[in-house]
Amino acid sequence: MATATEPSPRPLFPELAPYDSGLLDVGEGHRIAWSVAGNPEGKPALIVHGGPGSGSSPNARRVFDPAVYRIVQFDQRGCGRSTPHASAPDPDDPAADLATNTTAHLVADMERLREHLGVDRWLLHGGSWGSTLILAYAEAHPERVTEIVIAAVTTTRRSETGWLYEGVGRFFPEAHERFRAGVDHAEDLLAAYAARMNHPDPAVRERAAADWCDWEDAVLSGEGQGTPYADRPDAARLAMVRICAHYFSQGAFLEEGALIRDAHRLAGIPGVLVHGRLDMGGPLISAWELVKGWPDAELYVVESAGHLGGAETRERVMAALERFAKGAPKG
Repeated sequence: MATATEPSPRPLFPELAPYDSGLLDVGEGHRIAWSVAGNPEGKPALIVHGGPGSGSSPNARRVFDPAVYRIVQFDQRGCGRSTPHASAPDPDDPAADLATNTTAHLVADMERLREHLGVDRWLLHGGSWGSTLILAYAEAHPERVTEIVIAAVTTTRRSETGWLYEGVGRFFPEAHERFRAGVDHAEDLLAAYAARMNHPDPAVRERAAADWCDWEDAVLSGEGQGTPYADRPDAARLAMVRICAHYFSQGAFLEEGALIRDAHRLAGIPGVLVHGRLDMGGPLISAWELVKGWPDAELYVVESAGHLGGAETRERVMAALERFAKGAPKG
């Protein structure tokens, strides 16, 4: 592990429009939206968004040099431009009930997308929930991954979500009391929120989504970046909270600790992990435990950063992407 020093922050690359996009039928009634930008002959890289259910952001591709990389993005099941949208349950569309929206389904979708685009191997980049999905995919298909770059490491263990939705409440007791009150102080907060996000009454879902986002923003309040959860458009916010509650109440459909236990499967894949020392929502311990089992990973701790990162986190990510672009095989 290295403690990051203060590098000179570099600017993002200019805004970049995709040169290709579409909807890929991945089965069970789902179609995932995808796009490709940058150099069509460049090094393939897949951006894996967070949430789960946040959807992809055009800004995310601006950490990649578009002259060097073939930059792929996709919206995971139920969010962004993928269909059906998870903003509300739909009794007439079985795919909208989230039963076919699990980590295993998303890993399979990534493989279908890789095959659809004719990519042999690709670099994976993402953070937060995106890091969980990256690790799940890479441990299942290590032969398809050239490198991994993660900012804000999470593996979505029950111990991690227990901290985020219960343990860290000791630092924000007022906000946590409101969060608990939103589901009548239920013993299992995540299951209770998942149930409310599937309630037939839109007003119940709206209230639950608002309470959830208020709590998430409270945890991030020390980072000085506003209220990124509450500020989302209504449909996007409803889909994200419904999908988050679905995944987190089920332990992300993963055996507890499996991603760290199986980190040895990543041997031979170079990795760069960047994590903020002040990340209240996702403490450093997960990144620390992961890197101990992954011999080819480097962990950089940014002393002044939280979960959302900042200029120093961005610099570490962009420096890694620049390094991995040099001399790396194309897919």
